[in-house]
Amino acid sequence: MKYAAKKIAAMLLTMVIVSLLAFTAFSLISGDAAEIMLGTQATPERLAALRAELGLDRPLPVRYAAWLLGFFTGDLGVSIQYKQPVWDLIAPKVLVTLCLSVLCFLLIVAVSIPLGLRSAGRSGGALDGARTVLNQLCMAVPAFFTGILLSWGFGITLKWFVPGSFPGLQEDFTGAVKYLFFAAAAIAVPRIAMTVRMLRSTILTEMRKDYVRTAISRGADRRRVLRRHVLQNALAPVVTFLAQTMAEIVAAGIVVEQVFVIPGLGRMLVASISNRDYPVVQAIVVILAFWVVLAGTTADIINQRIDPRLRLGGAS
Repeated sequence: MKYAAKKIAAMLLTMVIVSLLAFTAFSLISGDAAEIMLGTQATPERLAALRAELGLDRPLPVRYAAWLLGFFTGDLGVSIQYKQPVWDLIAPKVLVTLCLSVLCFLLIVAVSIPLGLRSAGRSGGALDGARTVLNQLCMAVPAFFTGILLSWGFGITLKWFVPGSFPGLQEDFTGAVKYLFFAAAAIAVPRIAMTVRMLRSTILTEMRKDYVRTAISRGADRRRVLRRHVLQNALAPVVTFLAQTMAEIVAAGIVVEQVFVIPGLGRMLVASISNRDYPVVQAIVVILAFWVVLAGTTADIINQRIDPRLRLGGAS
């Protein structure tokens, strides 16, 4: 419990620092938001009134404290472009991007672990070289290109979904998840290949250790040793690696949302940067950073439960 508490405290401190940097940076580069919102209708009286309404007349530390508190109350300021509350704009898109990220992560776990076990168990076989070449090829193909291929093959040719026509989670949940599945697959393919390679390498390293040789020499079933002992010891670095891929999932998701025309955070982030809508940009940046930091913290806690050596270290 002490280990988990320390990790959660470190995560919260990290997020405070990230939010402070994001708020300060975008507050400095965005200029006068009230003047941008009023445009040609800006007068000294209107500017003063709008600055007071938006809280821009207060010192930066006070504004940051109010903005940070807004993350817990849903008040993230007002969009410069749409003249609407930021949270009202991004809330539906948070759910879409969250579903896409979860689908992608589940695909990576569900496919890479069995493939990694199978690849390690059959290393040195006749097809081992072909598997290695295929694995390298999958790692080399960028997510946006895979997305284009999936849109052409399953969307245009097989007509399993309509490219560029996202049905919406609230309107058609099943259809939306089906649509997101292909986008998630585009992101997951290179990460599955990387996870398979890492898991295979880790398992083969464990298989060469003395405790495995001793167990097999005493007549223990090789597959049972692989699944019950080797896999448990090999999972800790793999879990950490999977947590690190969350940052890649977030980054690739921004591009793939453009390919599949998905109304998620990534698509809104690109549009908000183009429109210089910095209140929206800073909110999205902090939310995406939180997902990445949360994934890393969760991985550390899971590793501490998996690896007895980490449990002993965390207890001391």
